[in-house]
Amino acid sequence: MSGYRRKALLVSAAVMGGVLLTTACQNGDTTANTGAAQSSSSAAPAGDAATPSGPTTAGSGQGTGESAASAGKRPEDTAGSGVDTGNGKREPVEQRCGANDISWSTRAQTQAGGYILIVAKAKPGITCYLPAEFPTVAFGSDGTQAGPAEQSVGEQIKLSGDTAAYAGVNPKTTKGNGGKELDSIIVAVGDDDPNPVSLPVGTILVEDPIVTNWHTDPADAVPSS
Repeated sequence: MSGYRRKALLVSAAVMGGVLLTTACQNGDTTANTGAAQSSSSAAPAGDAATPSGPTTAGSGQGTGESAASAGKRPEDTAGSGVDTGNGKREPVEQRCGANDISWSTRAQTQAGGYILIVAKAKPGITCYLPAEFPTVAFGSDGTQAGPAEQSVGEQIKLSGDTAAYAGVNPKTTKGNGGKELDSIIVAVGDDDPNPVSLPVGTILVEDPIVTNWHTDPADAVPSS
């Protein structure tokens, strides 16, 4: 073999070796990249699996925060304790009087042929409102109810402290001696009052009774048929 041919073969072998080396390096890079991709791919599920624990923990923290905020609310901010005024505040609900919120008394009057004056005051520590409607007054075991002595109802009355409201009851609006003798009346604040009270009035003759609205002046509570 001539020196020229040997030299050509050595050059050719060197070139082929370089090509093979380059190919091997490229394959190695591909393998390395593939391995990195596989590593990244295998790491992703682990990351995904860990992801729910993050929001779950945050959710628990938020729940605790909400509970703490709720615990810090004032009683007047809770639902049902007031009326939302639309400006972020709540106004207290005006309490309607029930018969059991009131201290009752009666007085026999001689005007207009004689009638019974009912006096209503709020019990100590209570503030309530008598509604703008006629009181419910009934007589006897058969529950004979007094009709209205006025054409329209009055305004609601706030009872508190020494403030009093008055209603007048005429137990007999008919002439003659007819009727039934009774010694008490049953009074309620409206027909839906669950706690009516029985008030002693002495012996009275009852027939077609009538009752006035509530008034703040006893002179306005004289019933007339």
